[in-house]
Amino acid sequence: MLQRYLIAGLLALGLFSLAGCSTPAIITLKDGREIQAVDVPWYDIQSGFYEYKQWDGSRTQVNRDQVQSIKEL
Repeated sequence: MLQRYLIAGLLALGLFSLAGCSTPAIITLKDGREIQAVDVPWYDIQSGFYEYKQWDGSRTQVNRDQVQSIKEL
């Protein structure tokens, strides 16, 4: 009986840890620079900027007009 609870607990822990995974992305700007983001950037319609999180945890914005492409890794 204890083994069932242990296995169920480990499976639940595995599911919760996978839910927190993010997909890194590369943002290529029109001037040729590449920016690595922790997760795929999202577009804020009101401001006209893409928002993304950098590897150090800070949130940054880049103007949509400067973005050439966004690729998931």
